[in-house]
Amino acid sequence: MIRLFINMQKMMDLNHYLSFLAPLALRLYLVPVFWVAGMNKVNTFPDIIEWFGNKEWGLGLPFPELMAFLATSAEVGGAILLLFGLGTRWATIPLMFTMVIAATGVHWQNGWQAVHDLMSPWANEHSTAALERLDRAKEILQTHGNYEWLTEHGNFIVSNNGIEWAATYFIMLLVLFFIGGGKYVSVDYWIRKRCML
Repeated sequence: MIRLFINMQKMMDLNHYLSFLAPLALRLYLVPVFWVAGMNKVNTFPDIIEWFGNKEWGLGLPFPELMAFLATSAEVGGAILLLFGLGTRWATIPLMFTMVIAATGVHWQNGWQAVHDLMSPWANEHSTAALERLDRAKEILQTHGNYEWLTEHGNFIVSNNGIEWAATYFIMLLVLFFIGGGKYVSVDYWIRKRCML
């Protein structure tokens, strides 16, 4: 029996040749996330500055122009660096910081869930109210729209805007911070191989 486990472990050890796939997958998953978020900020930059600075309905951050610029640069620049695996570990630092600010400053009051679901152990009164609104929206669409066509490829949801996605992206970035961009398909790997023996 022990011999079988040893042989199985040896087979698992062979997969280290494919270990570059994990950081590559993380990088390629995160690129469009941060590119879209960053470009949305670029396209509405004056509104982003106002939202960053407004204490009543925004984040109420000091130096909103600077903060908006830093967040936008981190997301757009970070997406590009992650795509090429260039400065991967360095690129994750401002992105992780951005995710912490997003989770604590924007999404925290909405709880954990990104999408409302009464079956979740994290469901709360916001979930119940959101699902009531969703039911009403469905009723309106069924009465006044082509509901079958609208839901042909998926159901309608109500976003909870909780910290779930920010926390997930933070964890993915944290992994990249520790393991880097990976072998073979990252510029970091080739720089290290050539210049930092």
